[in-house]
Amino acid sequence: MTLSKRNILSPSLTDKRLAWLLSGCALLAALIVVLILGFLLNESWPVLRHVSLRHFFADASWHPTQGLYNLMPMLTATLLSSLGALVLAGPLGVASGLFMHYYAPPRLAGVYRRLIELLAGIPSVVYGFWGLVTLAPLVGRLHPPGVSLLTAILVLALMVLPTVALIADAAFAAIPPAYLRGAAALGLSPWGTISGVVLPAARGGLVSGLLLAAGRALGETMAVLMVAGNAVQQPHSLFDSVRTLTANIALEMAYAMGDHRAALFVSGLALMLLVLLLVGMADVLSRKTAYA
Repeated sequence: MTLSKRNILSPSLTDKRLAWLLSGCALLAALIVVLILGFLLNESWPVLRHVSLRHFFADASWHPTQGLYNLMPMLTATLLSSLGALVLAGPLGVASGLFMHYYAPPRLAGVYRRLIELLAGIPSVVYGFWGLVTLAPLVGRLHPPGVSLLTAILVLALMVLPTVALIADAAFAAIPPAYLRGAAALGLSPWGTISGVVLPAARGGLVSGLLLAAGRALGETMAVLMVAGNAVQQPHSLFDSVRTLTANIALEMAYAMGDHRAALFVSGLALMLLVLLLVGMADVLSRKTAYA
């Protein structure tokens, strides 16, 4: 008994229901993002309607009670700490994924993977407490005060490393075995196979891992609040104390009122736009790598 071409190509009722369900979930996710943006805009509007955006970048300092709304020191600290964490955690995370999947014996790889998963599950306040009592004094020996941009970068790198490593491991596991057999048939060395076959084939997954890690680094609050020093100033070196946008919101939201409160929501709006920009860049990069 043979199936007709129409029966093979036409989707079943279950497939149609699944497609509708997935479409509904995608629309719901998009609606949630739009609602969050709308909420942030609504809460920011009391200050945005009479304070131009230029003031948030050109004012002398951050003193909302005095009508000064300069967010640039905190925006710079947020970007530098996140970028520094990615520069450290990205290569280490990819190397960890390669080690687990291609170099370590199966039993050792399993133990190492469990340790990475354990690191991913540690609460951020624990990382912050460890950074404050252990890492900050070590950095302070190099250059006081210890609670600084460098300490924040190191703590954030440790926090996002498991995300990069686990997603890299999953991306390597998804590579078709035929790719590896073809590389072996061509006589490629192990490193030649990794550099010429594995890494290009897993590029999309690696980009996704870096994207998720960047999102966590941008949005981290408690650990950075504990180890960065919380000084509202433009950092001129890695040893300067800084305050990120998230730490600023956490520190001041409890007592902020009026335009001060609205300005803090402008900080949240800036973070949201940064994440959306990051997602857009990752999407463009993924499309380019898909057609490369």
